Amino acid sequence: MKKIALAVSALCLSVSGVAAADDPIAVRKSIMQATAASAGLAGAMMKEELAYNPAIAKAAILTLNAGAKSYGAFFPEGSGEGDTTAAPAIWEDAAGFQAALDKYMTDTAAALDAAGKDGPADLASFQAAIGPVFSNCKSCHEKFRIQNN
Repeated sequence: MKKIALAVSALCLSVSGVAAADDPIAVRKSIMQATAASAGLAGAMMKEELAYNPAIAKAAILTLNAGAKSYGAFFPEGSGEGDTTAAPAIWEDAAGFQAALDKYMTDTAAALDAAGKDGPADLASFQAAIGPVFSNCKSCHEKFRIQNN
């Protein structure tokens, strides 16, 4: 089970990056889709809609961490036009955006460290590890994403 979960996470990120390597908007959308899928899985376990599984929790954290490490490279100047919900604040407040990315990377790395070799031992440990990561998602989306209501 552990190998399957890790393989799925790796596949989500590798396929998305290869499929659109020349299009930063497409790449960041693919990374965000993998992130959203992992967050959805993590959220379902946190709400106990899905039975807690340490291996799947670890795979979700690994995917979030991989996305955190790569996401920021796909916001070059001029990539705010087109089919994107990236807010102009990304380029207007580049230092603030970088600080948000740095915090996200730090928090996903801390969650990964807390997960240990086999994943968080129980649901409470997983919730403690993933909570700060989810806070980043919300705050970054509020400031650096155009909300489509």
